[in-house]
Amino acid sequence: MLYSEIVIVGCGNPLFGDDGFGPAVIEEMEKLTLPDNVTILDGGAGAPHFIFNFLDPGVTKKLIVVDIADFNAPPGSVSKMPGKELKPGAYIDPHSWDGVDQLCRIRDQIDTTVVLCQPAKAIKKGDAEVEMGLSDAVQNAIPKAIQVILESIGVDYGTTINLQEEGRERRAAKAR
Repeated sequence: MLYSEIVIVGCGNPLFGDDGFGPAVIEEMEKLTLPDNVTILDGGAGAPHFIFNFLDPGVTKKLIVVDIADFNAPPGSVSKMPGKELKPGAYIDPHSWDGVDQLCRIRDQIDTTVVLCQPAKAIKKGDAEVEMGLSDAVQNAIPKAIQVILESIGVDYGTTINLQEEGRERRAAKAR
């Protein structure tokens, strides 16, 4: 297995509305040209169980986790939590992480950052109602989250990120 210096993982389950934020961010980031030392992964709802298989503290220098969490902000707000500030129970997303204990264990070996988005509707542990699609507020937060991630890894795509247009242009170029 080849390990990357920078690993970006989107966590969440698109079957539960705004919980699909992490995978949606990764889907949009796949449309960008990123440095060779960056790996982006859709960890889905199972990320806590396998994310650490993609990390090697001897190679991996930076881990960015993208997820939703209720941090009492307006829906669609994006927050960046440095790993050094992570404490057990710092954030809990009921469909992904049952805490941040594992992240706390590696934060001294790998520079860890969590990029969070405030969902429009709180998701509670045990919710089983399938609700496809992100709320407008969370959908509109995707470019901001990507901008935060790109700044965190030192990639500058300018101040405006128009991901849909870039994606269309790449698909058109591939079709030629």
